[in-house]
Amino acid sequence: MTTPETNVNARAVLVTGTSSGIGRACALLLTRNGFTVFAGVRKPTDGEALAKEAGERVIPLQIDVTDHDDVTAVARLTASMLRERGLSLYALVNNAGIGTSAPLEFQPLDDIRRSFEVNVLGQIAVMQAFLPLLRETRGRIVNICSIGDRIAIPFGGALNGSKSAFAMMSESLRLELRPWGMHVVIIDPGAITTPAVDKTLGDPEGILRRMSPDAERLYGKFFREFISRAGERERNGSPPDVVANAVLSALRDEHPNRRYVVGKGARTLATLPKVLPASLLDRVRMKIFGLPTRFGANERN
Repeated sequence: MTTPETNVNARAVLVTGTSSGIGRACALLLTRNGFTVFAGVRKPTDGEALAKEAGERVIPLQIDVTDHDDVTAVARLTASMLRERGLSLYALVNNAGIGTSAPLEFQPLDDIRRSFEVNVLGQIAVMQAFLPLLRETRGRIVNICSIGDRIAIPFGGALNGSKSAFAMMSESLRLELRPWGMHVVIIDPGAITTPAVDKTLGDPEGILRRMSPDAERLYGKFFREFISRAGERERNGSPPDVVANAVLSALRDEHPNRRYVVGKGARTLATLPKVLPASLLDRVRMKIFGLPTRFGANERN
């Protein structure tokens, strides 16, 4: 039986969101292990920088996963380039995503909608566009989700909700593609140190200003403490390479795991909902982020 190790030099992988962080680490590691990487980026300069570092095995592709026409056009372009180079598309790694933190009571609906457009619908659009190419090779899909699809945190509603939706849709797709022998793998990272940390957790004042004045009055103190603690956890997290290594395993193993839990704190967070009663789990989560642990503690304010 042909295994994923066979003729790896003829195999290509499309990785989205390779401008920095996890996606960039995946692109670099895969090229070092013989894969040709079609690297999805938002800006041409990001693609040029990655190609300069990784060499000719990286082929940058400018793609906006929220633009259906753009995704379709990039899929056609990729098919053409694969034929020209004598390559086959062995795998798709869906990594593009955004994270937002805010109290749901006041978070602008446009922000929440954007989270779902990027983290869910954009990923589905990419999978739909590239599945015909993957069927030709009985290839596989690796979806970068989040430990947040297993355990909710305060002020993380949009991220938890979108990543949970993506994980469940990935599970459904895995079952649907099973009859064709095609794997769909989920990777759930915990705390990972990437440049995205400062984008999502670096400006509590700006986030609060964009919302109703009541957001400051009701949540200001709690939200700042959450941002401080969450930011510290992420900045002290694991390097993106731990996720890239899991991706490589998911591509090389003949029988990959259905899910890989990686990164600092990930296994603990994945286990807590299984072993703690709901009331205790709530208190633990609130304590982790410096929020009141007693139910109704702020009811007079």
